[in-house]
Amino acid sequence: MAARSLACGPSPRFRIAFSLAVGILSAVPERALAEDIYLPPADFVALAFDGEPPSSKNLWLRGGIQDDITTILGHRYGGLRIKYWRHGSRTAWILEEIGKYEPITAGFIVDDGRLAEIRILIYRESHGWEVRYPFFTDQFRGLELNENRRLTGRIDGISGATLSVSSITRLAALALFLDARVAADAGG
Repeated sequence: MAARSLACGPSPRFRIAFSLAVGILSAVPERALAEDIYLPPADFVALAFDGEPPSSKNLWLRGGIQDDITTILGHRYGGLRIKYWRHGSRTAWILEEIGKYEPITAGFIVDDGRLAEIRILIYRESHGWEVRYPFFTDQFRGLELNENRRLTGRIDGISGATLSVSSITRLAALALFLDARVAADAGG
């Protein structure tokens, strides 16, 4: 009997379910289903250290550090540790923050307590992807963290990318905070 059913075509239930699935997927913008990898994280780390990255280390989020992170981000950072790379006064961080619905993965290079470079590594949102361009990321160069754990310079927004801009700005402050924490723990 199963062979006869297949010969007659899909069942009415299957056709309805298939039509609903196609309708739902066609209503979602193509970009919303995408994950744009602009720079693989391993390539970012190699770039940060001229092709010779040091071994990664972990910063454990214990004690008051999670409270400080919550102050900077406005929420707790997921996970028990954050991986980083350090050589001399330079650190590299790969951090994630939700834009509107999906995480944005960004790389931050901090040198001597100042932001040296920001790269958007992976972008998963349907809007706001303009934050990956140098006209946006270059404005972070040279910024530091002030005593209120805010960036020392003003960041211009991008129309239609408000949440992405806010996410990257918070992550930049977090990268500077984490760099200062690692430097203090290392004694300088």
